[in-house]
Amino acid sequence: MWLADAAAPSGGGLINMLWPFVLMFAVFYFLLIRPQQKKQKQRNLMLNQLKKGDKITTIGGMHGTIVELTDDTVVLRVNDATKITFERSAINNVVSAETAAE
Repeated sequence: MWLADAAAPSGGGLINMLWPFVLMFAVFYFLLIRPQQKKQKQRNLMLNQLKKGDKITTIGGMHGTIVELTDDTVVLRVNDATKITFERSAINNVVSAETAAE
């Protein structure tokens, strides 16, 4: 008699099957997607606030001071005589934000 009860279809079968997927998506969103979006937003804000005179570090580890800026490139002065052009996206972080002495 208990075999007949086990074979009877339950009314909420589809909903019970979807709960693990909804829960898994929520975990992925709060642990992976949302922090990555927040980090990308902070990086874009940092890249948009660059100005002449800022001391920065590139992704490759090059330290320098911004001499010129365009929409997509940055010219860095790495010592008294050397200037190097980088893509704006190659900047890792701003070491110190200072205004250019003009």
